[in-house]
Amino acid sequence: MTTEYLGELRTTATHLKSANQVITDAPTDNNGKGEAFSPTDLVSSALCSCMMTIMGIKADQEGVDLKGLMANVTKVMSASPRKISEIKIEFTHDSLEATPKQIEVLKRAALTCPVALSLSSDLKQTVTFNF
Repeated sequence: MTTEYLGELRTTATHLKSANQVITDAPTDNNGKGEAFSPTDLVSSALCSCMMTIMGIKADQEGVDLKGLMANVTKVMSASPRKISEIKIEFTHDSLEATPKQIEVLKRAALTCPVALSLSSDLKQTVTFNF
């Protein structure tokens, strides 16, 4: 990927293989326009997407249909130093057909995804599964 600073606290990152782009803006509480994901929003979103992806891999192996899995993500910032102090993810699936053992496999997969394991142990990851 490549990333370019566009000015006014905005960047654009380009995925080289697909040419897809992601724009970031600084949030309004940090001198930005807040017109796009902030970099810290992307970290939080990346954690959730990684968890979903790894659960999807395990679900396929287990013969479980994970379509319809939703998540609400909340990022909590600390003031001094300014950093993400907690990411809260609440997964919901209204009609998941899985055994208790399969559900445990999915939960374990989420909690040990590469992004979760790459983030600082100081960053609290609060994950709830509603299925």
